[in-house]
Amino acid sequence: MSESVNLPALGESVTEGTVTRWLKNIGDRVEVDEPLLEVSTDKVDTEIPSPVAGVLEEILVQEDETIEVGAELARIGDGSGAGSSEQAPAEEASAAEAEAPDQQAEPEPEQQTESEQAPAEESPAAEEQPQEAEQAPAEEKASAPEAPAQPQGEPERSEASVDVSGNAGYVTPLVRRLANQHGVDLSTVTGTGVGGRIRKEDVLAATQPRAGKSAERAPLEVSKLRGTSETMSRLRKVAAEQAVTSMQTTAQVTTVIEADVTKVAALIARRGSAFQEKTGTELDYVPFFAKAATEALQAFPVINAIVDGDQIVYPEQENLSIAVDTERGLLSPVVKDAGSFDIAGLSKALGDLAERTRSNKLTPDELSGGTFTLANSGSRGALLDTPVVFLPQSAALSTGAVTKRAVVIDADGADAIAVRSVVYLSLSYDQRIIDNTDASRFLVAVKDRLEQGDFEDSLGI
Repeated sequence: MSESVNLPALGESVTEGTVTRWLKNIGDRVEVDEPLLEVSTDKVDTEIPSPVAGVLEEILVQEDETIEVGAELARIGDGSGAGSSEQAPAEEASAAEAEAPDQQAEPEPEQQTESEQAPAEESPAAEEQPQEAEQAPAEEKASAPEAPAQPQGEPERSEASVDVSGNAGYVTPLVRRLANQHGVDLSTVTGTGVGGRIRKEDVLAATQPRAGKSAERAPLEVSKLRGTSETMSRLRKVAAEQAVTSMQTTAQVTTVIEADVTKVAALIARRGSAFQEKTGTELDYVPFFAKAATEALQAFPVINAIVDGDQIVYPEQENLSIAVDTERGLLSPVVKDAGSFDIAGLSKALGDLAERTRSNKLTPDELSGGTFTLANSGSRGALLDTPVVFLPQSAALSTGAVTKRAVVIDADGADAIAVRSVVYLSLSYDQRIIDNTDASRFLVAVKDRLEQGDFEDSLGI
């Protein structure tokens, strides 16, 4: 007997999905809730877990095929349908391992995106028994059998140079790929994730120059993408279509204002340690920008409005879309009812959403329902940005890098030059319903809130 694995509902508006990668091969053993394959929708890339334990006997939908929600993806049984039932478990594992190279897709270009990588990049032993991999003694891991040789002609992968044993334990495909790209030995990396799991940030930290080495700037590494081409991911194609539609349908303009955030900087320096100790999150500028913006949205709801035909709809909540930079592109998870949060709540919500967005753990519904977008372009050093407003929203705010500059201030009625922390705030908006005066009033409200710096009662600690 075997059971079907169907494409589950992945959100209210999601009707279909594209299989981007199978994480298991026919004959592989899978456990309940163990990731079986990756699917891309017009909302998010996500892993589909196995609903039952057993052996993957049949794959019914191949990579790059698009199917509707509810369609059958695969069948899982007791293994009798995947090979001879007389084989001993050890022989079945050996047979599956020996067949793995033959089941590989054609050699894939090195420039393929994470969501399009072949299952060969997975380590079956590590995927099937992550806990055993974490707990096994070092000497047992040292004597583990070698992985099957790569098929002839397949682009060489530096798997051998990245040890996923020792401190690494179970390593996600994203982390393993990043470690391969940077030549980081995962056995030397100490994980900061749950249970000591190695995260993307741990790998990136391991690439930084060690103390004592020269602080001279290292030359930029030449990308392997030069002179190549690749097919757009489904997520990229959908985002491109939405951007073009928004720009062609709406009348978008941008207004910019400068804000002095010196008092916010002083508050972060003064209360940052206590804030992190009590909340577990680092205090930075973003939750202050979010707090000031949501308060201003409540006073000027037209900036938070949505156009529905010839109707202007004013939502009763401020659902804040936050632009997050990921390996798959820019995604915007939503903090629902952001106006009800204090600084601690916003900091926690923003950090959680950003982490789960980058680790591909979001649900599609967490990427929908936004009424206003906040983009922190300053996180990459940009001073000024003109964000695109995506329908059905009517406005998006971009915050640039906070920099110290000599500015003229009023010192007891006299002009004086002082070093201040300043930031540019750029608001793009749909001029069909938002006038320049509306945008200016909103930006001035955000600016005044930040410059007053009176957030002590709103910290939430």
